[in-house]
Amino acid sequence: MADPDALPFYLCLAGPTASGKTAAALAIAKEHPCEIISVDSALVYRGMDIGTAKPNAFELAQVPHHLIDIRDPLQAYSAAEFVRDAKSLITAITGRGKLPLLVGGTMLYFKALFDGLDDMPPADAAVRSVLETEAAHKGWPALHAELALIDPVTAARLAPADSQRIQRALEVYRISGMPLSHFHSTRNATKKIAACAYSTGASALISLEPFERSWLHARIAQRFDTMLQQGFVDEVRSLRARGDLHPDLPSMRCVGYRQVWEALDAREAGSSKGALPLDTLRELGIIATRQLAKRQVTWLRSMPQRYIVAADQPDALAAVQAHVLRVLSARG
Repeated sequence: MADPDALPFYLCLAGPTASGKTAAALAIAKEHPCEIISVDSALVYRGMDIGTAKPNAFELAQVPHHLIDIRDPLQAYSAAEFVRDAKSLITAITGRGKLPLLVGGTMLYFKALFDGLDDMPPADAAVRSVLETEAAHKGWPALHAELALIDPVTAARLAPADSQRIQRALEVYRISGMPLSHFHSTRNATKKIAACAYSTGASALISLEPFERSWLHARIAQRFDTMLQQGFVDEVRSLRARGDLHPDLPSMRCVGYRQVWEALDAREAGSSKGALPLDTLRELGIIATRQLAKRQVTWLRSMPQRYIVAADQPDALAAVQAHVLRVLSARG
């Protein structure tokens, strides 16, 4: 008997930032009737276009896109919400006779869809408020040190200033009495069985991974320069001017946005007449984006089912299209 919870077939295209995912996705869409589901925790936010390298109007018009511009920057969007929305879209797109094509670089979202979610306690506003008060008095590095005592495994993979994840890890411990690493390593058996229904299998996840880091670094620098030329700083200024956003929100912690926000803070704290140090901002933004790309590649290497295409080779797009054709032909 078929599993009633099993998803229809879907194709995934992943890769680090600036690896060419948008171009590859549009190339696939030219050859096969599909709809794109964005797997990107930044593209969900309205008004954040330049710093997220959001597909432009022409690109969005080429093929239907989903999960873009679905949240205000004041709102959060969790991996659990992504899984819920992606499952619904995969089923609906298949029902329209098209191929669901999941494209992005938020590897946590991919992993949550493939493997299921850990059965962790939900967020607790009261506990979070207490933690924020403690952080205001002691600083996040002190709370990171506290986390290291109760959950050294989680603390070891978090930076002392990673306020969002430190807060969540401490919140989980204070609610449940169990470290976050416990939930990551111990899954509910029923959930694991059900998660198999959502596995992509051996050949439905294509990963764009450059062989030479220098190639990706050059593209990252070029992309950040383009963002600055397009008015990225003014985009962040507009977001700040709303008055209801702050740098600890998930939206404002996105790579690039955080660096611009902090640069604007530094200017205001120094001299209102001083020019924004664009050279420093550029350097910090590029470094942060490189670090993001490194984390994304690390996530990808934990997914053995992926089919790797060398993003820095001249025939990368052709290689992606050829593999998609092989996968779809094998399915009949």
